[in-house]
Amino acid sequence: MRLPPDHGADRRSAVRRRLLRLVLAVALVHGLFIAGYHLFRLERGSSSLRIGYTAAWTAVTLLIVVPGLLRIRAMRGRDAGHQRIPRG
Repeated sequence: MRLPPDHGADRRSAVRRRLLRLVLAVALVHGLFIAGYHLFRLERGSSSLRIGYTAAWTAVTLLIVVPGLLRIRAMRGRDAGHQRIPRG
């Protein structure tokens, strides 16, 4: 007896791969920004320079994370994970 293919497993696997890519991309960005912080000796820089660098770091991280999470959410499907706990 042969079982039908489990397409849900394929989708979960694709979501896991996408999530792993997202985590690796964020880790790479953080590594580059941390290296840049030390390479350019920003610990000795002015407060406004450090704040600007942190703002740029945050913006780049958001430019990676937000679209990545939206793609993952779209891959999971509309109804996946939307179980609500009844209040009362």
